[in-house]
Amino acid sequence: MRTTQTQATEIRRVARAALAWATAHRADFALGEDALAADGQVNSSWKPLGELAQVCASVTRLTPPTDPLHTRAADLLAFAWRQTGDGELFLRLQRLEPFATYPLEVYAALAAAGFRHPGYEAATATVARTRGWQLTEQEPTRRLGVLKAEEHGGIHRDGPEERLLRRTWLGGLPEPWTFERSSGYALTHVVFHLTDWGRATGTVPADLTAYLADWLPPWLDTCLDARMWDLCCELLAVAASVPGLPDDAVPPDAWERIAAAQDASGALPEEGDAGDPGRYFAHHYHSTLMAAFAAALTAGQGAPV
Repeated sequence: MRTTQTQATEIRRVARAALAWATAHRADFALGEDALAADGQVNSSWKPLGELAQVCASVTRLTPPTDPLHTRAADLLAFAWRQTGDGELFLRLQRLEPFATYPLEVYAALAAAGFRHPGYEAATATVARTRGWQLTEQEPTRRLGVLKAEEHGGIHRDGPEERLLRRTWLGGLPEPWTFERSSGYALTHVVFHLTDWGRATGTVPADLTAYLADWLPPWLDTCLDARMWDLCCELLAVAASVPGLPDDAVPPDAWERIAAAQDASGALPEEGDAGDPGRYFAHHYHSTLMAAFAAALTAGQGAPV
């Protein structure tokens, strides 16, 4: 994507506002007392914290230490690590749920940024050698993510990635008219896993790149018209992650529309407008983080900042 100075300024404004919102709402990302409970709500505790860590790890990698965006993301990363008891909660959770993969997936985001707990990695490596762990049934896109999480956790395997990739929606090069919300999220996460969340370029196979070059532009345009802001940001992140896409893969007013959808605090709703005030955080945190992620990737792609 080629950007003008005006577009680059808009992109940076989106990132800055999104991270400011995350900082102001850091208490909502904190782990509660139920973080280790057997009936704890993972999607409202570990998942938001893990996504905060994942995005901030990428932002710090994409920005120089002197950049205020880097400083803010690094501060949020340190907050996320403290929430895990400097990694100790991962070890306790692994002992409570030895075959659950979500602790490793959250840990991997932090490990990618240099936060490590040797005791947890040793315990997980032991479990990962079992057939029970390796035969855990998951959708191919999720399984691909677990393999990448294993790598960040110090567990290395040979062979299964290509086979898994071709079982995903994107890897199978489906009819483009079958694109819908669920397949959209599946394809974005395949790209995120292949590119290690924007850290590695040139890792998307040529046939997938050619397919995305043809069909990402109309899919993104459709999602923008539908005001599906969360998915729009994920698709914008894909556009910034895959070298070789055409310059017009992103509509010229895409970032202007994302910026217009942000409220004064920097929050971006998942879809449409703000929605239910009682579920404000749940309906805003992921899309706001994705706005910061996509903006940082796009700026890192070469937009002057």
